[in-house]
Amino acid sequence: MSHKIPRGVRSNNPGNIDFNPRNDWVGQLGLEQGVAKPRFARFDSPENGIRALGKLLINYRGKDGLPGVGLKGIDTVLETINRWAPSNENNTQAYAHAVARRVGVQPTDPINIKDPATLRGMVLGIIIHENGGNPYSATVIDEGVRRALL
Repeated sequence: MSHKIPRGVRSNNPGNIDFNPRNDWVGQLGLEQGVAKPRFARFDSPENGIRALGKLLINYRGKDGLPGVGLKGIDTVLETINRWAPSNENNTQAYAHAVARRVGVQPTDPINIKDPATLRGMVLGIIIHENGGNPYSATVIDEGVRRALL
């Protein structure tokens, strides 16, 4: 392949989770390497990077959502992506619509993030959006999602 491997894939962090030393993620090795301005975490395996991505999405459920959207807390694709990828860095609406299509819902429909199929759709949509595609087998994605739900 002539084009560069996306940095999230190189670092086993396909959600491009910011590095924070206070986050004691399973398999987190530290800050990404080989980039001019390191910002994102680096993981020992894609499964553990996907686990962290899934755990963050589950943790968002208890945070404040958007006024007038869904129920109490973050419980829609739109609110989740709004938190994941703030609009100062992303086209949040387009991102949320792409992920919602993958999950099979409208962006403002309430979702159950602890449902394995829903979490898998969210994770896959974010991986594709953050990396321009999905380089992982279904087995790798499924294992990351399984670990996130433990």
